[in-house]
Amino acid sequence: MADQIVNVNEFEVLARQALPKMYYDFYAGGAEDEHTLKKNVQEFQRIILLPRVLVDVSSIALSTNILGYTISAPIMIAPTSMHKLAHPEGELATARAAAACNTIMMLSFTASCSVEEVAASCDAVRFFQLYVCKRRDIAVNLVQRAEKSGYKAIVLTADRPRRGRKEADIKNKMILPQLKNLEGLMSIEVFSDKGSNIKPNTNEIFDPSLCWRDIAWLKSITSLPILIKGILTREDAIKAMEVGAAGIIVSNHGARQLDYTPATISVLEEVVQAVGRRVPVLLDGGVRRGTDVFKALALGAQAVLVGRPVIYGLAAKGEAGVRKVMHMLKDELELTMALAGCPSVKDISRSHVRTDRDRLQSML
Repeated sequence: MADQIVNVNEFEVLARQALPKMYYDFYAGGAEDEHTLKKNVQEFQRIILLPRVLVDVSSIALSTNILGYTISAPIMIAPTSMHKLAHPEGELATARAAAACNTIMMLSFTASCSVEEVAASCDAVRFFQLYVCKRRDIAVNLVQRAEKSGYKAIVLTADRPRRGRKEADIKNKMILPQLKNLEGLMSIEVFSDKGSNIKPNTNEIFDPSLCWRDIAWLKSITSLPILIKGILTREDAIKAMEVGAAGIIVSNHGARQLDYTPATISVLEEVVQAVGRRVPVLLDGGVRRGTDVFKALALGAQAVLVGRPVIYGLAAKGEAGVRKVMHMLKDELELTMALAGCPSVKDISRSHVRTDRDRLQSML
């Protein structure tokens, strides 16, 4: 029962029971050997916490600010596809949960609900995640619709020139419905007798020629700040700064694109150091505990994004399940901060964690 769940990981069990195997595998799976999928979670476990004692933690302040918007805790909802495969209300339920938790939801380009439907569902701050299509007029249309509907930022996903190879989707012959946000703009129907339609659809739609110089074009069609999602290296972080990104999301696409890329938590500090606190750096991937959130903040992230756990909560219990996932992570973070001697998010520092690199350097 969902009311007996004591941590976020247990929602995955309920989701697996609730969903058809094809849909569960679609959400849970990663690329090829799923090496990076495992590492995204495991690498958090290699980071040790170093608490401070005899600190007044009678009051804990979790709120933080992202691009000028205050949220109740540094935990945001990542852009993930097709929420109606998990629950009939889809992204509308997720959006209401985000609003109830006073956090920011990033609506996916590949959502089951349109940008307008989600905007009308509740009053909240939300961002729109964008893929750039071969037909650039489609991106212009979507960005303008998002801006008109009150979205506060554009999140450009930069790590998907082609779709990664998810073998479970191939075996399951996974078929996705037509993308809601593309209705009336283009047809992406593919006959199911050819097997899974995911790879043909996405490779037909997305523009593999997208490059750094195109950020100037994107900035020319919107007044909204642009965050770049999919950064894993110092070099790309510097380029993102050079083209005027308003924020960076350290992400390997939930390990669904290129396998054997590094776990995001393992490269977070490198990206933060390259950016030099000029823009917010957010971490996406592998967050399952409040201690994970704390570790990411200690290594320089301004907030984390949560993807699969939100989907699992939605599949298990709808809007209430998403709220419970977010509250659980927030409550765990609050406890971790109290036990680590950090009365506020601003008090969490690099000195509160020890990484493998720290241990190696101490041996030299």
